[in-house]
Amino acid sequence: MQNPKILVAGAGAVGTFYASKLHQAGAEVSVIARTNADKIRKKGYFIKSILGDFTFTPVQVLDKAADYQDKADYILVASKALPEINLPEMIRAAVSENTVIVLIQNGIDVEIPLSEAFPKNELISAVANIAVSRESATTVNHQEFGILTIGNYPSGLSDKAKFFATMLNKAGTECKVTDKILEARWKKLLWNAAYNSISVVTRSDTKLISISPEVSMLADKIMHEVYNTAKAYDMNIPADLIEFFKAETLKMKPFKTSMLQDYEAGKPIEVEAITGNALRKAQKAGVETPCLQSMYGILKLLDTYNRKKLQK
Repeated sequence: MQNPKILVAGAGAVGTFYASKLHQAGAEVSVIARTNADKIRKKGYFIKSILGDFTFTPVQVLDKAADYQDKADYILVASKALPEINLPEMIRAAVSENTVIVLIQNGIDVEIPLSEAFPKNELISAVANIAVSRESATTVNHQEFGILTIGNYPSGLSDKAKFFATMLNKAGTECKVTDKILEARWKKLLWNAAYNSISVVTRSDTKLISISPEVSMLADKIMHEVYNTAKAYDMNIPADLIEFFKAETLKMKPFKTSMLQDYEAGKPIEVEAITGNALRKAQKAGVETPCLQSMYGILKLLDTYNRKKLQK
């Protein structure tokens, strides 16, 4: 496939970064920018990156999917995993018979709405391990990591998934492939459920969480609860992954998690995708998760508070 046409829905920090790398690989990339579309049309994007700074000018900058003046080979969906965002309706007008949908989101069970809405379209699920933030409407700051793991949902690995990975690797961003993407999601959830949640409750970056013995112990307990839940669903998670995550988080540069960034900005946070769905899975399987349950309740309360402020 030469110069595939890619439409990006959810052009926040993560979506914009991967869109820019796909552009570097030769894809014709367009973005749906529900806000700041005029600024992006005039200036494009500036990507500050540990891989080297560069600019990115989308082929089209759209207000909505229906404005797309082409047929997308891939639609990359990278919006926040929030209950009020209707992903199928966000992209429906641009989905054609041969469009491959790629979903980059946190959490588990996030693919279900798209899978049910577009059962005949190939769906690739993607898990991002990246520290990236939005500094302004047109500036993205890529601070650390950048590895993307992809595979077909619910399992398998197609040629189009492999090609998508090849493009990102060509652009210097590591993209791994797996035929067991659900296991990759549960592995990421170990870290997310602990560090994202604790960061919001304590208003702390990853370093502060890691060097506090009591808080680090809480992260350990949450990760073990998620690990036990994953095992109840026959996910093959390495037993030493928790210790690996703790060691790697301690070594990484201090970083505010995406959930903390959203909370401090007064935005809704991904409570359900990261903690709620895992808690419900645990309850269904009869797995005890007292720390995860407590964190879910606190985060729901904090999220409700933020949402009320947004309505004023």
